[in-house]
Amino acid sequence: RVREWLEPQLDRLYDAAQARAGDLHQLERIAAGYEARERFLTELALDPPAASGDLAGEPHRDEDYLVLSTVHSAKGQEWESVYVLNVADGSFPSEFATGRPELIEEERRLLYVAMTRARSELHLVAPLKYYVTQQAKRGDAHVYGARSRFLTRAVTSRLEPVTWPLREADAPQAVHETPPVDVASRLRQMWA
Repeated sequence: RVREWLEPQLDRLYDAAQARAGDLHQLERIAAGYEARERFLTELALDPPAASGDLAGEPHRDEDYLVLSTVHSAKGQEWESVYVLNVADGSFPSEFATGRPELIEEERRLLYVAMTRARSELHLVAPLKYYVTQQAKRGDAHVYGARSRFLTRAVTSRLEPVTWPLREADAPQAVHETPPVDVASRLRQMWA
């Protein structure tokens, strides 16, 4: 009933009346999922949509915005700082693109596009481990991730490695090489 009363007022009160009408319809659908109005209002009050929006000043385009973008839609864009997440085999290159050399090259170009969107700061985030569920033999477990094959020694020699937790500033920066793994013997052990 509130929507029926408020919706005709939107044209008079707001410039973007259609968008606000859509918000009212969405709010009505969400509220319909609650048995009691009191419960809905309590949930809404605990996490109001714009709780701190009124406290903020006018945003500065280059300082106060966070832009989330896919690599594909980042072409032609540029930002002060860029974080490329999950720079690991399986993501860069995608596990679905490893069957043919031309697909691998396309994946390499995509990573290049992502890396060249940064004006000042580029952060390539590569997780050390992944949490994998429901493994047949070992159940849920952390497994080591493989850094992207595109991050060759020639590339990484030009990057500043940062690990978490951050090391002390005066501590010597040790370079850790990934030890070679005899995959064949490990597989034999697993399936023995």
